[in-house]
Amino acid sequence: MQTNIKPHRQKKGLTQQELADLVGVTRQTINALENARYNPSLLLAYRITKILDVKAMEEIFIFDESDLKTK
Repeated sequence: MQTNIKPHRQKKGLTQQELADLVGVTRQTINALENARYNPSLLLAYRITKILDVKAMEEIFIFDESDLKTK
């Protein structure tokens, strides 16, 4: 899943570590999210959206129907 975490995080002046601390995950998790290597739980997506002061999760997390296809 593609995300817009990085530009929103940078706009807020947060490092990956600071965002990770605020949402209760590791810096590596934030890095994996920013590089589309990890899909967050709904709770984590909600927390990130709130911390970044974004109204809609869809502004941060770009859902593509191909994400649903099994390989």
